[in-house]
Amino acid sequence: MLTHFDKDGKAIMVDVTEKKETKRVAVTSGKITMNLETYNRVKEGTIEKGDVLGVARVAGIMAAKKTSDLIPMCHPLFLTGVEVEFNFLDGELAIEARVTVKTFGKTGVEMEALTAVSTTLLTIYDMCKAMDKSMIISDIKLCKKTGGKSGEFINE
Repeated sequence: MLTHFDKDGKAIMVDVTEKKETKRVAVTSGKITMNLETYNRVKEGTIEKGDVLGVARVAGIMAAKKTSDLIPMCHPLFLTGVEVEFNFLDGELAIEARVTVKTFGKTGVEMEALTAVSTTLLTIYDMCKAMDKSMIISDIKLCKKTGGKSGEFINE
């Protein structure tokens, strides 16, 4: 059942008044692929604009906190934790970003985690685009979510 529409088909914000508060966690990931020189310089920390992954981490955290300002039907949430991690995928010349967002509330944090991982990767692109405009952002996905009435979901 689609819950973002009323009986007349008008868009609405879902009413979560009667839902139970539970611990909710969402984990997302995505990656950015780049040329060898850019990849090595990000890995070595020698990009002229500064600490690419440090700035991208902060951007991801900020994006999670601003999700309800960007996605019209998202509820403003009190986030209890946001973690951004990076993995270098040498064989692909890619950097994987993995974001975990947590709250204790009446609605999930999947959109916050997806917004955070997207913004993290876009920030890497922004900081490296002078060297490599052909970078590709891909594979953004929800990996896992827990909490709420629907329980656990694992995307295999």
